[in-house]
Amino acid sequence: MTDELFPRERGEVAPGAVHVPGWLGIDRQRELLAACREWARPPAGLRTVHLPGGGTMTARQVCLGRHWYPYGYARTVVDGDGAPVKPMPGWLAELGRAAVRDAYGEAVAGADAGDSSAFDIALVNYYDADARMGMHRDSDEKSGAPVVSLSIGDACVFRFGNTETRSRPYTDVELRSGDLMVFGGPSRLAYHGVPRIHAGTAPSELGLTGRLNITLRVSGLD
Repeated sequence: MTDELFPRERGEVAPGAVHVPGWLGIDRQRELLAACREWARPPAGLRTVHLPGGGTMTARQVCLGRHWYPYGYARTVVDGDGAPVKPMPGWLAELGRAAVRDAYGEAVAGADAGDSSAFDIALVNYYDADARMGMHRDSDEKSGAPVVSLSIGDACVFRFGNTETRSRPYTDVELRSGDLMVFGGPSRLAYHGVPRIHAGTAPSELGLTGRLNITLRVSGLD
């Protein structure tokens, strides 16, 4: 927000993990929200993820480029309607490259993220007021390129931990609508999660109840 009394500053949460508040303007957030609503439509639309142990994720998900399921990737929704996964748009891959460039700077972005086309996967998670995400690592990819995370809607507590354990030490960061998180390098495989959603905090201009998180990844699978 540009009218905050004390504007939030960008910062390094951990080595290689950068938080950039307000990276997306409200118009770009609206565009992404409209795109997410289209992606959420069946076939290969928004689904509940069932875990191998019998539980379910409280955040619902839709995938682009490749379909993520616990714990791998496929070209079809193997744990849902079986439809081919929706394609990863080139403009979204380019947004991922811009995010890495802005978070790290030109030199590091070129070394770590490569071509914008390298971003070939997007996971879109929708959180209602009661949804959570347990501590986990994004470790099903074969690439060490940074992960890009975009937030739209309700604010949340984003818990960013270490690479060894799901427990402490970790740092809690408030992510608001429009915020960017990029984590790579020594923090690429850090455990992270969302223990709390601040319901009702989404910008009124969006007309959104809940939180959307768009996570962009490089699969390295082909």
